[in-house]
Amino acid sequence: MLAPVRLLVFLTILVFSALSQAQTAPQATLAGQPAAAATVATAELNVGARTIFVFRSSLAGFPARDRADGASKRLDKAIAAGGPQHAGTRSIGEGTQVLLDGNLLFLVTANDVNTLAGDTVDEVAQEAATALNRVLLERREQGSPRALLVAGAWCLAATLGYWLVLRSLGILHRRVRAFTKRSVSRKLEQVRFQDVALLDADYIVRMLRQLAGLLLWALRLFATFLWLTFLLGHIPYFHDWGDRLRDYLIATGFDIMGGIGRALPGLLVVAVIAVLARMAIRTAGSILKRVERGELEAGWLDQDTAPPTRRLVNVAIVLFALAMAYPYLPGSHTAAFQGVTVLAGVMVSIGGSSLVAQGASGLILMYTRTLRKGEYVRIGEAEGTVVELGMFETRLRTGLGAEISLPNALVLSNTTRNFSRTGVEDGFALEAAVTVGYDTPWRQVHALLLQAARDTQGILSEPAPFIAQAALSDFYIEYRLVAQSGVLDPHERVALRSRLHGRIVDEFNRHGVQLTSPHYMQEPATSHVVAPEAWAPAPADAAR
Repeated sequence: MLAPVRLLVFLTILVFSALSQAQTAPQATLAGQPAAAATVATAELNVGARTIFVFRSSLAGFPARDRADGASKRLDKAIAAGGPQHAGTRSIGEGTQVLLDGNLLFLVTANDVNTLAGDTVDEVAQEAATALNRVLLERREQGSPRALLVAGAWCLAATLGYWLVLRSLGILHRRVRAFTKRSVSRKLEQVRFQDVALLDADYIVRMLRQLAGLLLWALRLFATFLWLTFLLGHIPYFHDWGDRLRDYLIATGFDIMGGIGRALPGLLVVAVIAVLARMAIRTAGSILKRVERGELEAGWLDQDTAPPTRRLVNVAIVLFALAMAYPYLPGSHTAAFQGVTVLAGVMVSIGGSSLVAQGASGLILMYTRTLRKGEYVRIGEAEGTVVELGMFETRLRTGLGAEISLPNALVLSNTTRNFSRTGVEDGFALEAAVTVGYDTPWRQVHALLLQAARDTQGILSEPAPFIAQAALSDFYIEYRLVAQSGVLDPHERVALRSRLHGRIVDEFNRHGVQLTSPHYMQEPATSHVVAPEAWAPAPADAAR
């Protein structure tokens, strides 16, 4: 019972608001009320809350106010005299008279009529007589017990019908909730892929229930609005309110239907633009996917640049479609719509600067082919296999149980070392660096490093490993072993590097060569110079 009461209170407030908006003419007393219209003063003849006629001109030296006062007095006198109280009209040379029981009330002249709107003197006078007959009928009904009983019966029937409608909507609401829980939820749970539910059935059911609840509450409000309109229109004391509420409802309905009708052509154009944009996206996507699969060659496009090109083409088509469809969207020419659009543009411009920078960096990396998926690279301090080259970030898998995400702007600003572009297909370059003092013959160090590479499983014999003396530092020489491997898995790459380092340590220990790099605080007692006869100790080759 509380829900209908709250609904009735809410609708009462809504009705009074509608009545205040629906009132088109200010109420005045029977003496009339002036209103400014250009430079001519006007006055109204009102009976209760209804406007019978608006005097817009002077007649025989009497201004509009005096004419309204005179008509009001004559009307009061005719009502007090009794009689059938029937209003009519009669045309004369000066205009059209409005009569009550044959007695003159006022004269409608050509100056009282808005000719620009297509009104005529006879039509305006007849409308005034019709309005007066209705007001007099309502006054008689207010004092008639029979009319009040009939109005009460109609109101009781309308209230009973309103209660039945509310009960029916309540039952419908409960059945909708039960149906969504029983049938919709079960069907949504059946949407699976490899025994995994693709849809969140509980969330969708809750959303459907909320939408159904909003729709049913809208129907309840509409039914309450109609019920109050009917009640006010049949109670003699509130006929005027009922008429205004009905007129407001009809005018609002026509406005809504007119808005929908005016929006349909624009929405049709938007639908056509959306269909054409969809066709363009699918056509471009089909061509670029063939390039991505290697089935088609398109000049500068290849398998690496086809995916970002497809995304850029899709974004360009969507933006172009939005720009073309914007003028046809309902409300696009209103100040509110344009203000929201400008605000959204400013927010995107301010907050999306870093996003645009990351996206631009990603496009540069893709189109310059700096990185490819599956390559082994070192970017700054990060080293690993490229597992994803996205628009905004690059992800590396180190093989040590970690995955590193690098912003594309950071990748672009750092030096990238690519170990997978050595001319050998499906492999990568492997480096190992050691520093050994000058007292150790360099030929022996070369031989030890090459032997460690040959003994390490996973290093290719072709191309053969080689040694580069990368630097001659103050206290030691830096040797760099460069080998090639066909290992592709990131974890295997880490394991291969570990095995190579272990072999290097074993070889150096086996031949008594220290891997510790010397650093002198003062000049040593003996000179660290290798004599020629000691340049090629085992396993070094003296011919080198």
